[in-house]
Amino acid sequence: MKSLRKIVRSVRAFGRGLSPALQPSAPTKVPAIGLALGGGFARGIVHVGVLKALEAEGISINFVAGTSVGALIGAAYCSGVTPEELEHIASRVRFRDLARWTLSRYGFATNLRMISFLDRILKVKTFEELRIPLAVTATDFASGEGVVFRSGSLTDPVRASCAYPGVFLPVTVNGRMLVDGMLAHSLPSQPVRDMGADRVIAVNLKSTWSTKDGPRHIFDVIGQCFSIAQDMNCSQARACADLIIEPDVTGYRYDDFEHSAELVRIGEEIGRKALPQIRKWFPSAEAPETERAGSKLPSATPIPSPATSQP
Repeated sequence: MKSLRKIVRSVRAFGRGLSPALQPSAPTKVPAIGLALGGGFARGIVHVGVLKALEAEGISINFVAGTSVGALIGAAYCSGVTPEELEHIASRVRFRDLARWTLSRYGFATNLRMISFLDRILKVKTFEELRIPLAVTATDFASGEGVVFRSGSLTDPVRASCAYPGVFLPVTVNGRMLVDGMLAHSLPSQPVRDMGADRVIAVNLKSTWSTKDGPRHIFDVIGQCFSIAQDMNCSQARACADLIIEPDVTGYRYDDFEHSAELVRIGEEIGRKALPQIRKWFPSAEAPETERAGSKLPSATPIPSPATSQP
């Protein structure tokens, strides 16, 4: 009997010695979190809701990369604009605050008005001054190459990233004619990974432009074509992300700014659903808590409302 007990103790001790190697190891350090924000024009207001959910949980974002409206919201957030301020801005902004219709062989609208809009809402003017490092993506119209901005003035790179081809005129930056970053980086998870993120959260807008009744006009045709291309070419970007959040914004139009409250709510809801997965990335002693946010944004300060009319 003694011999049997000895054998059992030996087997248990041997098992204890092996168990750490056999079991998945718990996280030992706080990971650097990167956030990749995709495009979608007014529908991208859902990004604000996702940011609200992450911040309410006390999850610090270390890097941000944005495409199109994701670049605009990312620039504001990284400059120090709080999600609550962004929600207020979104409730008042309209298409006319960002762009105006024009007659050109290159497109139907220009986003020159975005210059004054960004001047009003951004708390800094350059990438170097941002409180959170940011990458803004665009696409070189001539070569088709992706362009990633991480230094210099914020305004023109954000405008270029938002220059939806066929709708907005291209934007020239440093001698290069640029269009929407969506063509090269529909979901900018690789750029934010390249910045040094250990874990990447990618927010991809799951939607289609056309209804079952067919397109209403040329913008629905253009939008639906790019939506199809985006879904077909998003596999690599998905592979670079650790978590993909996909708010369903089907049914909302590209210029549905008047439904900003609903879009923010959709983003908040799906952001909260993603929190259990995100918590697993943190050591138990460092798990994010609402009262212990590593880099909480400053208290909300009033921001001038977008102008109702512009030249």
